[in-house]
Amino acid sequence: MLKISDLHVSYGAVKAIKGISLEVNDGELVSLIGANGAGKTTTLHTISGLVPAAAGAIELDGHDLRKTAPERIIGLGLAHVPEGRHVFARMTVEENLHMGAYIVRDKARVKERLDMVYAHFPRLSERRRQPAGTLSGGEQQMLAMGRALMTGPKMLLLDEPSMGLSPILVKEIFSMIKSLHADGITILLVEQNAKMALAVSDRAYVLETGRISMSGPARELLHDDKVRRAYLGA
Repeated sequence: MLKISDLHVSYGAVKAIKGISLEVNDGELVSLIGANGAGKTTTLHTISGLVPAAAGAIELDGHDLRKTAPERIIGLGLAHVPEGRHVFARMTVEENLHMGAYIVRDKARVKERLDMVYAHFPRLSERRRQPAGTLSGGEQQMLAMGRALMTGPKMLLLDEPSMGLSPILVKEIFSMIKSLHADGITILLVEQNAKMALAVSDRAYVLETGRISMSGPARELLHDDKVRRAYLGA
């Protein structure tokens, strides 16, 4: 579904991404793990058109994303849940969800997707009239994910969904990620909690200072000595 080939990204004279290549197949959950500053978020921003690539190719179902405007990329079925959630604080939960469906003209389809989001995230249904800024961090993460689902995506880009959450909420969010994957949504997950990410993924890539240093089945990387020492605290 997603194919990245020899991708380079720079911020001025600083080379943030140095020729990475990766693939995410239809129906997979693939993780991109690495330390702070490795280039994980930059990679997602480049895929979704928020940061321009200096060189390389990005394709989604054969569409050249480098030649596609960010608002058009959403229409191709790619939804990005950003680091930090970025909900509309003064708007209600339901208004935030409707913002996710702004490209959808069919009111019946919007209602269908809203019901689907509430089925995945019952807590959002309970708080549908509540301003998003009054939600807990975990609830805001659910809202950000739900808002992305309102676009009807083929693929989700999830950027650090566990950031700032308590261990109990981290488990809850990852349980929801597994549920979305089980429903057939393809996912590229960027996550510092490498142990949790590898535990739910089919495959994974390790990003170090802008380069892919390792890749393979998630289960194998979970038990790799180098990965365990560097990212799993073992």
